[in-house]
Amino acid sequence: MSLAILSSVVLLAPTVSSLVLPDGVGRLPALGWNSWNAYHCDVSEQKVVDAANLIVSLGLKDAGYEYVNIDDCWSVKSGRNANTSEIIPSPTTFPDGISGTADKIHDLGLKMGIYSSAGTATCAGYPASLGYEDIDAASFAAWGIDYLKYDNCNYPSQWNDQYRWCIPNHSSDVGPNGTCLDITNPAPPGYNWATSNSTKRYNRMRDALLAQNRTIQFSMCIWGTADVQSWANGTGSSYRMSEDIEPNWARIMLILNEASFIMNYVGFWDHADTDMLEVGNGMSAVEERSHFALWALMKSPLIIGTDLANVSDAQVALLKNPYLLAFNQDPVYGRPAAPFKWGTNPDWTWNKTFPAEYWAGEFSNGTIIAMVNTRSSTVKKTAEFKDIPGMQNGKVYELTDIWTGNILGKFSDSYTASVASHDIAVVLAQLATKGHESWWDWWSWWTWWVVHRRG
Repeated sequence: MSLAILSSVVLLAPTVSSLVLPDGVGRLPALGWNSWNAYHCDVSEQKVVDAANLIVSLGLKDAGYEYVNIDDCWSVKSGRNANTSEIIPSPTTFPDGISGTADKIHDLGLKMGIYSSAGTATCAGYPASLGYEDIDAASFAAWGIDYLKYDNCNYPSQWNDQYRWCIPNHSSDVGPNGTCLDITNPAPPGYNWATSNSTKRYNRMRDALLAQNRTIQFSMCIWGTADVQSWANGTGSSYRMSEDIEPNWARIMLILNEASFIMNYVGFWDHADTDMLEVGNGMSAVEERSHFALWALMKSPLIIGTDLANVSDAQVALLKNPYLLAFNQDPVYGRPAAPFKWGTNPDWTWNKTFPAEYWAGEFSNGTIIAMVNTRSSTVKKTAEFKDIPGMQNGKVYELTDIWTGNILGKFSDSYTASVASHDIAVVLAQLATKGHESWWDWWSWWTWWVVHRRG
């Protein structure tokens, strides 16, 4: 795909009707926890329930985190029930069955998630759901499941797409403008990826879930393939738009670069999943807060992926940042933040190392402005208000540092911050009014958050 195509794709709005679920499920990005990064295949009911209790005791539930998701390796690996063809929960690691675990999660006022794949086996080689969608969806509903992460591993060759989809981040041979040089059999111009086999595989599970008497949020872990952003809003509540995340700055920047070109597809009921959070998994403090801020501002689902028994107070405070969660969960503005300037490179430059650095987005309480430093040394960065949608030169804005809650003062044309390497400056901009008092603004803002944060 050429850069010209990439830069035009972001300007196109989705044309598929969104998947709207009862009770507003999936309207806003999901908030929760997933077992994979903490435990991989060493997952058990005890570890999942322990994590759920920590979500409550650490105040994460009160902040809005509600899904407790079991990832891969929860079932008997050798096969399905010979008589019913149902997947069998491991009696060793889940002695009360998945339904027993779900009961414990629900008793805490939380919701339960499970994992499968749109193939014949999961990524770790356990039974998956292709060809068994109706049976598995019925099992999930009977067990009390509220959320399904549906991976993209191990589908047979007859389910290959007719054409190859190019994502430069995945390509081994990329030209200077983000063009995949090694792709063969690309789709012709105007090809409708909603007719592809990838879409059909995921639609089969969507239909099976919708046929149940229980609402189950559908999280498509499709790795950004098959032009998924163009059709996903009619299939699932969220879609993975990239390869897997890792707890390092290079991978965070790679995913950010890819995501920056598809933000126009994100809105209510339609969330680009930039993968699980790596807070608590070994990055520096400034890298963690840049990562969390950008994921929240892109309105990705915020799924914690670490052992909650080991997180620090500072990491918990980051995960509960009220400004970022209010933006991510805003019930009035569905659009995410988006780049208003690239920074190191000219605008609309595809670059895995130095992606878009200047982001902004409107929400019910003002405008959030973020400036990330992708460089290896401290730099001064300036946000010009005339470049930011919804803001105007000459208008006076009061800016609040979202990390400290401190009011920085009143600004009319621009804001400049000194930003350390891999750190991010994030401010809330609000039109200044006569007689404005900071304590009253904070009280009004907090009242709005408590009343409206869950829509």
